[in-house]
Amino acid sequence: NTSMCWEINVKDYVCTHDIEGCAGCWGSFQEMPASTFAQARAAEINAMLKAVTQKSSNSLVFQTLPRHMRRRAMSHNIKRLPRRLREIARKEAEKAVHQKKEHSKNKCRKARRRHVNLVVEFNRRQKKNIWLETHIWHAKRFHMVKKWGYCLGDRPTTKSYRACYRAMTKHCLLQDLSYYCCLELNGKEEELLKVLARMCSIDTGPTFAAVPCLSGRLQGSLVLYRADRYPEDVLGPITFIWKPKDGSGIPYETRQLWIWTHPSLKQDILTELKAVFQCSEPVETCSPEPIVTLLQEEKQTDVAMSVSKKRKREDHEGEKAVPVKKIIGDGTRVPLQSYCWTSQTTGVVISDLTMEILRYRLIGPLSHCVLTEALKTASVQTEMADAETELNNWWVENCKNSEKVSLHQRQEAIFELLQGISSPSEIAAGTILGLTVGDPRVNLPKKRSKAMPNPEKYQGRDLHRSWSCAQWKPLSNHTDDPDNEKVRQLLLEGVPVECAHSFIWDQTICKNVTENKIPEQDLNHMRGELLVPGSQLDLGPRESKIPILLVQQPGKVAGEDRPGWGSGWDIYLPKGWGMAFWIPFVYRGARVGGLQEGLKHSEYKRTPHVPNDFPDCPAGIQFAKELENILLEKFKRRPPAKRANYVKLGTLAPFLCPWGQLTKDWEVRNKTQEESVVTSSADSKSCATESQVPCDLKPGLMIEDSQGDMMEEMTKIQNLCKEDGAATSSGFFVLRSRKLLKQLSAWCRPTCGKGQRARPASKLGQKEMTEDALLPIFKCYPQVLVWVSLSLLRKGSPELHAMICIPTQEDYLQLNKDQLFCGPQEPKHSDIFKHKILKLKERKKNNRKALESGASDALEAKAVEEPKELILGLWPDPLPDVTSHCSRILLGFVTQGDFSLAAGCGEALGFVNLTGLLHMLSSQPADKKGLVLLRTPASLQYRFARLNIEV
Repeated sequence: NTSMCWEINVKDYVCTHDIEGCAGCWGSFQEMPASTFAQARAAEINAMLKAVTQKSSNSLVFQTLPRHMRRRAMSHNIKRLPRRLREIARKEAEKAVHQKKEHSKNKCRKARRRHVNLVVEFNRRQKKNIWLETHIWHAKRFHMVKKWGYCLGDRPTTKSYRACYRAMTKHCLLQDLSYYCCLELNGKEEELLKVLARMCSIDTGPTFAAVPCLSGRLQGSLVLYRADRYPEDVLGPITFIWKPKDGSGIPYETRQLWIWTHPSLKQDILTELKAVFQCSEPVETCSPEPIVTLLQEEKQTDVAMSVSKKRKREDHEGEKAVPVKKIIGDGTRVPLQSYCWTSQTTGVVISDLTMEILRYRLIGPLSHCVLTEALKTASVQTEMADAETELNNWWVENCKNSEKVSLHQRQEAIFELLQGISSPSEIAAGTILGLTVGDPRVNLPKKRSKAMPNPEKYQGRDLHRSWSCAQWKPLSNHTDDPDNEKVRQLLLEGVPVECAHSFIWDQTICKNVTENKIPEQDLNHMRGELLVPGSQLDLGPRESKIPILLVQQPGKVAGEDRPGWGSGWDIYLPKGWGMAFWIPFVYRGARVGGLQEGLKHSEYKRTPHVPNDFPDCPAGIQFAKELENILLEKFKRRPPAKRANYVKLGTLAPFLCPWGQLTKDWEVRNKTQEESVVTSSADSKSCATESQVPCDLKPGLMIEDSQGDMMEEMTKIQNLCKEDGAATSSGFFVLRSRKLLKQLSAWCRPTCGKGQRARPASKLGQKEMTEDALLPIFKCYPQVLVWVSLSLLRKGSPELHAMICIPTQEDYLQLNKDQLFCGPQEPKHSDIFKHKILKLKERKKNNRKALESGASDALEAKAVEEPKELILGLWPDPLPDVTSHCSRILLGFVTQGDFSLAAGCGEALGFVNLTGLLHMLSSQPADKKGLVLLRTPASLQYRFARLNIEV
């Protein structure tokens, strides 16, 4: 055919040119020499022959035959195939033999599941993200996530959202917090306090020098800052514990301090501590134990026989032939990196004890019942069980000291008294109790049960007010019961300082306890040898003794509703004993929660969660960026018709809270209002002076007097700023001054209204909201955020990144007319970027066509000059004024929000701008103080909410 040109393809014949193009090819063919044409056609014929001889699919030769010609024997007997296909099948068989990989010697499941091989595999899998000791238990029951260098349980795979809340409210919830990092400081007390005082402020609450905390009786908590940078450059929240003094009375005694911090904050805090204490010389380096070398793995695999033989061990003690140890290390520490530093000037030693001390948290009113049933105090032992081993040798030495035995008995008595309290919130917040307990695996129950309080322990106590134990009533009023008197004394006076002592502070003892732990296999073997199956195992002097530390967690302390909710106990124990304590807690009815349950616990307590709710610290900024990327990728995966158009909804930042721009916009707005007020007041004063000032009064004197008053006022403001520790730079920060927060909390409360008592700020011991009181705050805190809690008045459930806005006067009038009025609606915005996006798409399409047709390099230059890609439904950077973009003025954003099972309505937590908050409160009616509007990012509906500042 002279009008068409054909090209040989592997599968079929396809014409690649149109008719006109083929006619051109035919014209060029007439001009082409015959030899050149023949060579070109010869190459095409060779390609065709090669394509015919090679199969085009991945199937074998016998699989290409029709089904009625196939035989089972064809797969291994070539002679069963037709003669025309035998040669190809023979080549396939030879090729398969050469490509066949060497069969793994340890491939069968039975071999893979051997203990030694399992440990080797687990050690390999946790090189990047360290596993907790409870990882295997969690991995079977939880959705796992990789965060902060660890592999952690996020949420249970079962339907347990409400069950976990009930456990926190009525029984006990268990969490593994072993991923928290512990930094130990050793040095003279005076040097430690002198340097640490530069990293905190007394304005935010008790510091390291607080007397109850310094004695070691209570645990303290505070927010750390960079040295001498308060209130800016925040590092993050920490909890700390001082080791109790040994009672020697030495004035310059060496003290020991533990600082517990979140793993996302660890590096910043550790770097600042080393810089402040001038630590440079590494004392020790992290040298991980050689887990299993390559040669050892080869030896282990050689134990298994070849593929053709049975896989079985010749040596019955094969597991002992190659000792394999679990990895016990820190996920945030690089191997061979120093983990202990000393200061040449002060002598202070900083040690990184992350993963050396395990930490479990029990939340709920009956957490002490779980503790007292699962743990039994260690018995006094004065003789060694075996002279060849070092099992309990430290305990035997301490039991020879009568004073230490007496202290152990006092701690045991206080631990038993915990059964007589109805909730951990009755004890002083942060109470510390040291203890030495026996092996909790020994008294493990046969099946899982629920630990409940003993009614006899509550005789003579007023139980009808205790919501957690309302089902038990006192049998009789035994007011003279000595146990009840001891319980009352414990609640009034707390745990004595000397009872806070624990051997867990000694790393040598902790190492001994970890290394001499009886394996689970040996315990099961001893149980199997019992004469009465199922009876309790008695190890006698061979039972391990474990030093632990119990720390009370206060729960909800701010606010007036639900005081003490979410209280519980933290238990600190040496590494290696994680599962030995975990299983007994679970068998006593404790429900296990993950990261999401911890987030809900913080939300119901209305406390900031780390690092989500710390936008002014490096970890909080990094978390916000990662969250924005995750939400943006999720948004892009959906087509435009199946996702919200945030431009039309008036939402500028649906995936990120622009705190910096919010504070700057409010600062500009406040300056503009001040200038307008000054201008109007100057005009009114000039008019007044023309009409009222006597003629003999000199204008110069008036100016001098007014300037003197202004100078005096500015001096007062500067002094107030110095006292309150206000910022002077342009960066925003979160207000944490307790004095000012109490003042703001009093101003947010409605002073009158239906069903409310008149409570002006003066009756609460605070200043009235006047211009003189507001002016210093405006000057000292231009870009400051305030942590607030919000509760919806009507239906609705707030979401992440919801907008907190200021109601208008029309909204107040409408609410007064209709008490069921939920809130106004935002008018729909127009999408000004839709036309631009369509134009860009059309331009890209044209550029692509031009590039395919071989255009010049000018198009590539134009493509480089094009602006950043626009996304349909999102505002591009830079954002306009965030405060006045919508019909209601923006005040702040929500960082946590959901329907609260504790309050029975929608609740939210977030931050608002301080300047905007004061402007709103000063213009609100007395009965509408603290009333704001909430709007979720994907909705136009505003809803009324009550704003509170809980201190």
